[in-house]
Amino acid sequence: MHKLLPHRYPFALVDRIIDYVPGKKAVGIKNVSFNEPHFQGHFPGRPIMPGVLIVEAMAQVGGIVLTQLPDIESGLFMFAGIDKVRFRRPVVPGDQLVMTAELLCVKRRRFGKMQARAEVNGQLVTEGELMFSLVD
Repeated sequence: MHKLLPHRYPFALVDRIIDYVPGKKAVGIKNVSFNEPHFQGHFPGRPIMPGVLIVEAMAQVGGIVLTQLPDIESGLFMFAGIDKVRFRRPVVPGDQLVMTAELLCVKRRRFGKMQARAEVNGQLVTEGELMFSLVD
């Protein structure tokens, strides 16, 4: 993972890639653990993974697809937009988040759009469209 993504602890939110179709999609997992730093304050007595971190984890899975595309310059892909994101149920310690990011389009080899979803035990928890831009 460290060779494919620039993220490091505590912001590396993908434990493993379990499926990968070059140029099309990636599926990654995150084992949600009680001792992650955000649970201390989100929320005391009722730990819930922040939605923004679920979206970030899905984006990191999408980053695997984007960084491995042929003919893409080296650089850093960053968020350019987030659309139609919905949260269906909370993610809590002990859950295993299974995230799928499918490439919808690439424009001028600098912009990408993904359809992403996250599930726990086969139940949809989050979905939405993620846009990325390559920065030098």
